[in-house]
Amino acid sequence: MGLPGVTPVVDLQLTCFLLAAISAGTALGTATGLVPGLHANNVALVLASVAAGLPGPPLAIAAAMLAAGVAHTFLNAIPALAIGVPDAEMAVSALPGHRLVRNGRGREAIRLSVLGSALAVVVAVPLAIPITGLMLRGYPLIVANLRVILAVVVVGMLAMEHTRRSRAAGALTFFGAAALGWGFLDADPAAPLAAGGVLAPLFAGLFGAPILLEAMRGGGVPPQGDAAICTRPSAVGATALAGTIAGAVVGYLPGISAAIAAVAVLVAMPGDISDRGYLIATSGVDTANSIFALFALWAIGSPRTGVLVGVDRLGAPLNIPILIASVLLAGGLSAAVTLTVGDRYLSVVGSIDHRIVAGAVLALLVGISFLFAGALGIGLFVAATCVGMIPVRFGAFRVHCMGVLIGPMLLAT
Repeated sequence: MGLPGVTPVVDLQLTCFLLAAISAGTALGTATGLVPGLHANNVALVLASVAAGLPGPPLAIAAAMLAAGVAHTFLNAIPALAIGVPDAEMAVSALPGHRLVRNGRGREAIRLSVLGSALAVVVAVPLAIPITGLMLRGYPLIVANLRVILAVVVVGMLAMEHTRRSRAAGALTFFGAAALGWGFLDADPAAPLAAGGVLAPLFAGLFGAPILLEAMRGGGVPPQGDAAICTRPSAVGATALAGTIAGAVVGYLPGISAAIAAVAVLVAMPGDISDRGYLIATSGVDTANSIFALFALWAIGSPRTGVLVGVDRLGAPLNIPILIASVLLAGGLSAAVTLTVGDRYLSVVGSIDHRIVAGAVLALLVGISFLFAGALGIGLFVAATCVGMIPVRFGAFRVHCMGVLIGPMLLAT
């Protein structure tokens, strides 16, 4: 029995377009997420550059772009865990996740990452409207005090260190990364890819290459144990909720990336957060950001992610119910794909000589650096690798490498 005066209409052609677009977008996000060293923003800008020429209504193309972005946030955890090479949004959790893999808990780590992302989708959708209202009211105050907030995050990062030696190494790492960011983050290098940029070589060097260089001296991926999750449900829920709320902040504030928000979560969480907590929280930040950024575009007309820059340029109608349904469907598909592909990815990597894997991925990172930033990219990759080796050699947390983003924001006029 329908509502009086309301006639439900099903547009079969649009529905088919949408389902096909969401499936294609999820497949593309799966492919990009599995390539070590690819940065989500670069992928989004490549998508944006070709989206206008694709067949189909703009709404379906926008749904495909959102699905690709969401899928990437699920799948990018796999190379971060299996090989230790993250994109920017997974950079903070890469080393803790890698430790779990080294201890034979890689299958559990994959499921923890999926839990963090999936819970973020489930929690973010109902919270989006009330948080949008709160953020719009508090937006001016937060922006006015952004430097203070970031300074607190930096101090908190150093306070997480347990020795004077590691604290000094952390400070040196932060300033080295900040110098790279200050000097080159706004560079517009001549590169083979028009949608390139310097973030890919910077993050590949800061977070990817050091682990690969260390891996060459190790024993590769050991046999993995069962997939049982060894974390209390209450701890999973708390860290996922913290990651979701941080993802909300990222979605509305200019210049704040999911990686910075992940650092803030780790600083704000009471006590010493476990490696498992790192994975859940940072995965939640990454995925929640893609949802809240959509609401930010709808509420204030300002795209906060590369995917939504593309959606905005398309001129697609912001049909929130359809676009949120696209996100939910892509999230469900991506969770299933991650669980299926993740274990096999670990198994394949573990069956190959670790020196061959590390060498091949290092060569891939050099290639990606060149594609996205040309000759400058290769130079930045080498310089960033030198900075990234400092915390590895002196036992400090690698979160200080996030100075590449935080430093320029603190110094900006």
